[in-house]
Amino acid sequence: MIICSKRMPQGQGLAQVLIRRAASVTLDWDTRCKSRFDATDSTGRQLGVFLPRGTVVRGGDVLVAEDGSLVRVEAAPQTVLRITACAEHGSPFDLMRAAYHLGNRHVPIELRPDHLKIEPDHVLAEMLRAMHMTVSEVQEPFEPEGGAYGDNAMMGHDHGHGHSHGHGHGHDHGHSHGH
Repeated sequence: MIICSKRMPQGQGLAQVLIRRAASVTLDWDTRCKSRFDATDSTGRQLGVFLPRGTVVRGGDVLVAEDGSLVRVEAAPQTVLRITACAEHGSPFDLMRAAYHLGNRHVPIELRPDHLKIEPDHVLAEMLRAMHMTVSEVQEPFEPEGGAYGDNAMMGHDHGHGHSHGHGHGHDHGHSHGH
């Protein structure tokens, strides 16, 4: 088994030719949310991925293996609900309103200019239909938003952040997001 313990977001800093030539691994959202998992790359190598706790792997990221080889991550198509405003009498505001209500339920959500995507949930689907949204089950990659503090904020960990009021008494405080 080859160990991968480094992630390069979107292959940042790497030449595109290296990324294109790299082996790939196709992973669904549930796997990409985990910081430790096993996978098989496109060349048949068994990978053991060990990333810092709370790390989220995105489609387009590149994993670096212990032997220096690169593995390009692809987001696997999976069953998701695609939500659009009703074609006859819907508006962009309706889509914004749906995103608001889903956000209030702390649902992982992928935001697009003309649609939303969530993981299948029949109760939420009915709520959205009652809001005159069109809800379709499709097979597509799922890349939900990472939250206000980045990808790791939605993973339920503690973090601290400092801020200053511009008058000489910066301070830090930590808090927990138990989503």
